[in-house]
Amino acid sequence: MTDGGSGATARPGPAAPTGGASTVDLDTCADEPIRVPGSVQPHGVLLAVSEPDLVVRQVSANLADLTGVAVADAVGVPLADVVGTAAADALRAHVRTFGDLRARNPVSVELPGRDHPVVADAILHRVATGGRPLLVVELEAADGPRPFSFPNTYQAVRGALERLNRAGTLEQLYDVAAQEVRTLTGFDRVMVYRFDAEHNGEVVAEARRADLNAFLGLHYPASDIPAQARALYETNWVRLIADVAYTPAPLVPVVDELSGQPLDLTHAVLRSVSPMHLEYLGNMGVRASMSISLLRDGRLWGLIACHHYSGAHAVPYGVRAAAEFLGSALSLRLVARAQDRELERELAAQAEIADVLRVARDPDRGLAEALAADHPGLLGVVPAHGLVVVADGRTATAGDVPGDVDALRAWVQEQPEPVTVRTALGVSDPALAAALPDVAGLLAVRLPDDQLVVWLRHEHVRDIYWGGDPHNKAIARREGDDVRLSPRKSFDRWREEVRGRCEPWAPEHVRAVEDLRSRLLEVIIVRNRWQMAAAHAVQLSLLPRDLPTVPGWALQARYVPAAGGRVGGDWYDALELPDGRFAVAVGDVAGHGLGAAAAMGQLRNALRAYLMRCADVREALVDLDELARRTMPEDMATVVVVVVDPLTGDASVGAAGHPRPLLLRADGDATLLPLRVDRPVGVGSGDPQVVDLHLEPGGGIVLYSDGLVDSRTTALAAGIERLMQHFDRPDPTVPVDIDEVVADCSDPDSKDDMTLLLLCRDVDLPAGARP
Repeated sequence: MTDGGSGATARPGPAAPTGGASTVDLDTCADEPIRVPGSVQPHGVLLAVSEPDLVVRQVSANLADLTGVAVADAVGVPLADVVGTAAADALRAHVRTFGDLRARNPVSVELPGRDHPVVADAILHRVATGGRPLLVVELEAADGPRPFSFPNTYQAVRGALERLNRAGTLEQLYDVAAQEVRTLTGFDRVMVYRFDAEHNGEVVAEARRADLNAFLGLHYPASDIPAQARALYETNWVRLIADVAYTPAPLVPVVDELSGQPLDLTHAVLRSVSPMHLEYLGNMGVRASMSISLLRDGRLWGLIACHHYSGAHAVPYGVRAAAEFLGSALSLRLVARAQDRELERELAAQAEIADVLRVARDPDRGLAEALAADHPGLLGVVPAHGLVVVADGRTATAGDVPGDVDALRAWVQEQPEPVTVRTALGVSDPALAAALPDVAGLLAVRLPDDQLVVWLRHEHVRDIYWGGDPHNKAIARREGDDVRLSPRKSFDRWREEVRGRCEPWAPEHVRAVEDLRSRLLEVIIVRNRWQMAAAHAVQLSLLPRDLPTVPGWALQARYVPAAGGRVGGDWYDALELPDGRFAVAVGDVAGHGLGAAAAMGQLRNALRAYLMRCADVREALVDLDELARRTMPEDMATVVVVVVDPLTGDASVGAAGHPRPLLLRADGDATLLPLRVDRPVGVGSGDPQVVDLHLEPGGGIVLYSDGLVDSRTTALAAGIERLMQHFDRPDPTVPVDIDEVVADCSDPDSKDDMTLLLLCRDVDLPAGARP
């Protein structure tokens, strides 16, 4: 695709294949030491010189082409003996004057030459080899505008900069850049590549010779530029291969004799190129190439790739410098233009977010319904086909939401990050993809308390036209005992239909969603405070202000909200019935907050009415379940009811999904009441069992909610055992401190509220005696 690719050669070992297949692959290719190739391109010469004595340590084998000095006479001698005294003095003065040598290149020097003096451009930089600093001097025969200077460079691109400034869109910028670079450098073809998030390249602009076929719109796989080559593009803005068919000039000696290390040519303009990349260019019919890096925040954003087909094409340093200047200017304008476009979309998303949050703060609307509303709505924040919102225990959707929402909820809650992006569910999460037919990608936000927002996108089928088959990136070829990779030979237009992927989520939309999450957390906190205050007020208004006083009986009850003051659906009740008996009850509505408190109030009042009407425990539970199923289909509750005759101590006990009461005997023994617990209220309690029993003087019964016995730190069985130990008394005359029981059984981290009710018959009241 562009210069910087790598190649690989591997010698078979014991596990090497013996047939046509090979274990050599692109991973092997990516490991090639392209920073230390040990050779340079021959359109210039290279010298590595020690400082401050300026003694030559390494040279390229073509040294005599510019200096007339043989390699054997150059290593280990003063620099002046190789380049001449005048040139050496000029270089010595330059390196002593300037710190950043690369920013001050080139230095114009006159070399002895083979037959006559040669004016050359000296390009300088420093490198550390084995911990020793070396000065690298690269010499190219001077050509192009002279003298080389910043004003000359600026004048060369001044018109191009003006045309770039007039470009109104990204596409116009691409086109102007391709045209101006071709005019400046004289290459047969100039292309602007843009890379996607996976480093695949697309030709977005092209200026070419009229007789050449078009590459505009073609894609090239990321493997055409391995990771280490991309890193070099981020280091060196311009890279020239003057002749694809060149014979490399090796360094002499191959390694520095003092350090024993090869010379790092990362910043060398003459650095030799991977043989595989040269073969790649040859397969494309390219005879010379140059690339200009386009960077964004220091990372490779794109490339301007220049190809020449009619022969070698040596571009003078001054022209390359002008091209680099143009590339840096273009990078700034491309980034600015792209950021403008992203900012426009981000501002539009922020405006939608502001509208959504205004609705979400309305205490009279449910949060899930507010977020899923059409106008305004979260589908305006991020374009998508469907939306799922789970908030305050409710689920709301908008748009097209196919499949199993419960599976989606469970999957989002398992994700490690608060914001999750997927573009190909069938590949990344096949189980979820099976549960969500027609959904190819999602953008999910995880919120506290199992709340979430998820945008869904359908499959986006599109055709991509590649420069050659991208699945045939390289061919393993055996050459004697060696196996090497050879790049694909065909770069003909190759069509691929891409399926199973959604349209990519734009980075600015992901950032907007991350911001939305932060602001939603604030809204949730405000709504939770309001709901907790309202729920607390509702609950306090419904719990008995004073428990009834029944002669001969002691009645105590405690309610403790969950950690953080979260009000749940627990309630307790005690009331005298028309026939002289009295009833006590403990219930627990699933959930927390205002909804649970409101449901609790309805069920509590309904149970009161049923008990007042008939005082039959079984009938009251059946009627309560029927009411809940018909009028409160989204709510579920557990409840235990005891109706007691205060004169005789006879009692009836029934429960729907609730923990069994503790029966207290006069001798101090505490046991779980042998009661079959039916299904909860709201799901069809069926035929609840009612147990008749006798509470003897000194005995009693304990009702409680599961929050008292089941928590993060205590299993249900252990919690019930701990509760029983408090009431299993060796000395029955010692009363139980109900506050001590609640304190001991409480879990500070529990998410559930706790209720405890204790009903005891006085020991000094004879059985059957009237109070």
